[in-house]
Amino acid sequence: MAETADIDTLKAEIRKLNARATQAKMDLHDLSEELPVNWERIPDVARIAHEAHAALVAARSKLAGMTS
Repeated sequence: MAETADIDTLKAEIRKLNARATQAKMDLHDLSEELPVNWERIPDVARIAHEAHAALVAARSKLAGMTS
């Protein structure tokens, strides 16, 4: 089992990633409400949201592996 400090560090990182993913989700939502204005930004905003959520899922999976 992983050390408590490692787990605490990862939990702190997950909180940051969760905030980043939530902001990316809101940015994507806001963009969708503005359409067709700024339609050119769809790929960039969607990529950022995708990457943020992928990082969050990976970190949560890592934490699950550390605590099992």
